[in-house]
Amino acid sequence: MRFTVSSTALSSKLNALSRVINSKNSLPILADFLFDVQDNMLYLTASDSENVMKTQIEVSECDNNGRFCISNHDLLEAVKGFSEQPITFDIDQTSNIAKISYQNGMFSLPVENADEFPQAQGISEGAQTIAISTALLAENVNRSLFATAQDELRPVMNGIYFDLTPDYLAVVASDGHKLVRNKILTIHSDQPAAFILPKKPASLLKNLLGKDGGDVIIRFDERNAKIKFDEGELICRLIEGRYPNYNSVIPQNNPNQLTVDRLGLLAALRRVQPFANDSSNLIRFHVEGGTLQLDAEDYDFSKTATERMSCDYNGQPMSIGFKGSSFIEILNNFDCQEVILQLADPSRAGLVLPSEQPENQDVLMLMMPMLIND
Repeated sequence: MRFTVSSTALSSKLNALSRVINSKNSLPILADFLFDVQDNMLYLTASDSENVMKTQIEVSECDNNGRFCISNHDLLEAVKGFSEQPITFDIDQTSNIAKISYQNGMFSLPVENADEFPQAQGISEGAQTIAISTALLAENVNRSLFATAQDELRPVMNGIYFDLTPDYLAVVASDGHKLVRNKILTIHSDQPAAFILPKKPASLLKNLLGKDGGDVIIRFDERNAKIKFDEGELICRLIEGRYPNYNSVIPQNNPNQLTVDRLGLLAALRRVQPFANDSSNLIRFHVEGGTLQLDAEDYDFSKTATERMSCDYNGQPMSIGFKGSSFIEILNNFDCQEVILQLADPSRAGLVLPSEQPENQDVLMLMMPMLIND
């Protein structure tokens, strides 16, 4: 079998696929890319047994159909430095050798039997379908991923929860200390359904999805999801289990409202945070009138820091503690000019919202407070 393909197109696709492959695999064949040439199209697949990603490239000068596997590391290293040029694969499946030639040379690599490559899990006929724009899905995954947990005892918290209701699609992530809830008001279904997308396929989507393009089609059942986008498709095993009732932890009445410049608060937190205690990372927020004061202290090393900034505040004077690194993460995952911080009292969760909600969305982030010694 012989076929020719663009070097830059091949390198780009293989780089995307390589993110699926683990450094250590239960099956040696999972360290390979699967090549499947059918009718002038090259279909490429990579898998770690739980996640399978597929993409395709148009080929030229193809003389036959066929399938084979080839080591991901060797091939990636060989093609990543090429300028745009045709690369020709000549596969001898009797000797199991691929000869790969280009403008100024050639190299050869062993190939393996494609029949040994594991098949992707199928999606049941009763699967639910969600159609969502590429940009909208990318935006919501990017905004939520940082809030997922790394908890062996509660695996359901280790992914992003997609909750399809009659009124909206909610995209939720939480580690028990912070929570992100995105409502997409244009997507809803009379038949409620939900799934938990693990962190690895969510990270793959974050890197793969562009800001433009058509819709992403997500089909899912109780165990698996197939996510089809412009560049290919991702089939992944879902996290099984019941996600906690996220709405029950979101306070409905936080009467004290603080509006502040997001980038100004972010810069102030970054200056103050190095002076906080390393184990707690506690930052005290004291707000009164039109002033927000940030305080950090680490008496073990005789370090303290204070910074004041102007704000717009309606409410009672209050001191409340938050984990500095987590609050910085929250501010980093907004792209608005100002944020609104809604507070009830120092022992209840604070809500962080954008001053202007994205079109047809309702975005909210929650931070649990930390105990402060007055």
